[in-house]
Amino acid sequence: MSRPFVLDPLFRNLKVLSGVGPKTLKSFERLIQGEKLFDLLAHKPIDLLDRTYAPDIKDAESGKLATLDVKVIKHTPAARRNLPYRVKCSDGTGSVDLIFFRAYQDYMLKHYPIGATLKVSGKIDIYRDQPQIVHPDLLSVGDDKGEVSLIEPIYPLTQGITNKTLQKAIQSALGFCPKLPEWCDADYKKQQKWSDWHKAIEKLHTPDKQEDIDPHAPARERLAYDECLANQLTISLMRHRQKKKKGTAFTTNGSYRQECMKALPFSLTNAQMRALQDIDYDMSAPSRMMRLLQGDVGSGKTIVAALAMMNALDTNHQAALMAPTEILARQHFEGLKALLEPLGVRIVCLTGRNKGKERDTLSQQIQNGAAQIVIGTHALFQDSVQFQKLGLAIVDEQHRFGVEQRLKLSNKGNGVDVLVMTATPIPRTLTLTAYGDLETSKLDEKPPGRKPIDTRLFNIEKLHDMIEGIKRQTAKGARVYWVCPLVEESAMLDATAAEERHQVLESIFGDKVGLIHGKMKPAEKDAIMTRFAQGDLSILVATTVIEVGVNVPEATIMVIESAERFGLAQLHQLRGRVGRGADISYCFLLYKQPLSATAKERLSIMRETEDGFLISEKDLSLRGAGDILGTKQSGIPEFKFTDLAVHADILATAQQDAKLIIQKDPELKGKRGEALRTLLYLYECDQAINYLQNG
Repeated sequence: MSRPFVLDPLFRNLKVLSGVGPKTLKSFERLIQGEKLFDLLAHKPIDLLDRTYAPDIKDAESGKLATLDVKVIKHTPAARRNLPYRVKCSDGTGSVDLIFFRAYQDYMLKHYPIGATLKVSGKIDIYRDQPQIVHPDLLSVGDDKGEVSLIEPIYPLTQGITNKTLQKAIQSALGFCPKLPEWCDADYKKQQKWSDWHKAIEKLHTPDKQEDIDPHAPARERLAYDECLANQLTISLMRHRQKKKKGTAFTTNGSYRQECMKALPFSLTNAQMRALQDIDYDMSAPSRMMRLLQGDVGSGKTIVAALAMMNALDTNHQAALMAPTEILARQHFEGLKALLEPLGVRIVCLTGRNKGKERDTLSQQIQNGAAQIVIGTHALFQDSVQFQKLGLAIVDEQHRFGVEQRLKLSNKGNGVDVLVMTATPIPRTLTLTAYGDLETSKLDEKPPGRKPIDTRLFNIEKLHDMIEGIKRQTAKGARVYWVCPLVEESAMLDATAAEERHQVLESIFGDKVGLIHGKMKPAEKDAIMTRFAQGDLSILVATTVIEVGVNVPEATIMVIESAERFGLAQLHQLRGRVGRGADISYCFLLYKQPLSATAKERLSIMRETEDGFLISEKDLSLRGAGDILGTKQSGIPEFKFTDLAVHADILATAQQDAKLIIQKDPELKGKRGEALRTLLYLYECDQAINYLQNG
């Protein structure tokens, strides 16, 4: 099954377009992040230049963009270098001065000949009671009316490409646009008053009015829907395929599970009980579990994971838990070992740090089944790690791993159940696009006894006052995290920022200040974390390596420097490192003036709420999808026409549509199915295409 012939024009290289030469080709590719005609057609206008206001000069309103038909009366060259060159024009009702700076007389006389009639456009200003236009656009001269476009879409640009060049290329690309088979449901398309696909693309680039480039314009919504449908259809096909694979029907209330419940020093929250019921239901079924466990910071995901692992052990299978960092893997290991070893469970930890003989021994224990539970980092993926009988794979902080890695771990055994956990509350729309192949459970309650965190904003200029307060708190035994901001794209610079702050604090607090950053070796990081957890250090200066999962209940103060540089989700994650014990905790958000409107809004949201799910929805509307989980490694597709903050309802409809399609025609063999295959090829949904090819 190869790409349908009808799509060939859209996959042609930009070189075929007029206006795209060898010189500009690289600039075009950089601008649109691609090299196909379809990539160019997906480059959306962001504004509109409307030149339709065409008054007589006597009626022209100041400050408005006007298009005037005028006759050139006279030229007044600049008397001095910094004065303007003036061209006086008239339309019989009044006169207007066209103003040019640094203009040459020969050039001006050639393009604005005296006595010629012109069509000019620009913003009207009134200077000394005289209307004028500074640097007008010259639309036509004399009878040469040509193609005068009074409505002009404005696009995002890059160096070396003007709006005119880009428009020319896009208009040329529209000429190649094929009529594609209709994959939209006919009734739904009619209800939405949507046009055919090629008409929608055309309308996107030839708007008549401002509303036509709005995300809710019919053409844009149609294109967004197509894109969402391609995304959701891919996910539904993957889910359908996973469901067809046989899993294991696990025991869900065996002796390990009962003993583990008895050993817990606290009762589960209602949310934990609900999540556990979901997991038990999935694990006891003969098909494979693919479930996402979303829980805010400190909502008790690890305990739920431990109880799920007992189902595997009670059915004579192994369980594995994979964490994104060594610190987190070790922490899970220590916590679970304390709970489970007294019950006779054999648990091991495998990370990149284990070398030589030690690694061989661990690998052997995993392979022969002596290790019932295996905790580790992505080292668990490696082909050299073989399980005797893996039944349950748990992936922590999934947004650090892509879908492929998720599948790779689940293929380590025969029909392995998969539970994915994240402490990053994810907006509903992102859950659909990144985790749509998974069922979802939410932990939306904190364990009893958790006190709210007192969050305060602090201007960096008042740093001295805050340090005085911290002195008083550390004297009473408090422990403090001090997070330094990420410097764009550079681990070296991050380390430097943290080192500088460490030196300053060390000069005040002496040897009670530790430092941890991404350039350090895992063993060094662990040693510092241990000293902080044991209380040998009062202050831990860190980059965002402490963002995920680090657990020191005695730490009650979080200082986040340059908080305005962080996204909401990240600020929320960092704040969640404190407030884990019985004492009241504080989070200080240090900022520098001046603050942008978005930064102000972010910081005030942090002060107002601790609800991670609410924060994630706000984060989506403020920053867009890509930044929340870091698109590059999050498994979230990069959308061309869809804005998830705006098109959430469209995505939800596409999800419903995709489910129905798979129920009726899972092989996409029918008439609509064939058209949908064209859609999947258009969006290069490789996973779906492979599935349809291989069955």
